Amino acid sequence: MRRARDVAILLFEDVEVLDFAGPFEVFSVTGQRDGSAPFRVFTTAEAVRPIRARNGLSVNPHCSLEACLPPDILVVPGGFGTRREMNNPVLLDWIRRIAPRAEVVLSVCTGSVVLGRAGLLDGLQATTHHGALDLLAEAAPNTTIRRDLRFVDNGHIITSAGISAGIDASLHVVARLLGVEQARETATHMEYDWRSEPVTAQSSTEPGARGE
Repeated sequence: MRRARDVAILLFEDVEVLDFAGPFEVFSVTGQRDGSAPFRVFTTAEAVRPIRARNGLSVNPHCSLEACLPPDILVVPGGFGTRREMNNPVLLDWIRRIAPRAEVVLSVCTGSVVLGRAGLLDGLQATTHHGALDLLAEAAPNTTIRRDLRFVDNGHIITSAGISAGIDASLHVVARLLGVEQARETATHMEYDWRSEPVTAQSSTEPGARGE
């Protein structure tokens, strides 16, 4: 039997709540009914202290970046805090070191902007929240921006559109690693209407074109 995969979810000030809580729920719930527990989920931040997420929610990370063991799955959420974190050399260096060792790197919303600034999206296709497509194009000039997809799977790196799209992308990761039936069971347990295939996030434009 394969060991449980470690899932590290990054936290920072002004992180969007559902961006990290949605994937946390998906990976935590998977296998709960049959006791298989295929994922070990934890949160990490630059320092172990309360993080003030969007709208004032206080969250306590499990460990610091320095103490975080290389995870099998790395989740980089978004939120207004990414505008600051995309210029945080400590965080960017950590992501550059950790990401290549992960089986899957998943960004939610403007988490893709952080990945782009770290240089991890060069030569790939990527998406983000529809209101931040221009920001992603600026942060990742060598990336094809997909304005027509809810999430984009490049194999090692998956980027999703805003907020609830991170739940769809997380279930997609479950399906890819454990099978579609396991992902469906997880979605049913959550009573979530899973969009199992990438779908239009907003009106389609030419890939790479700049948004409004």
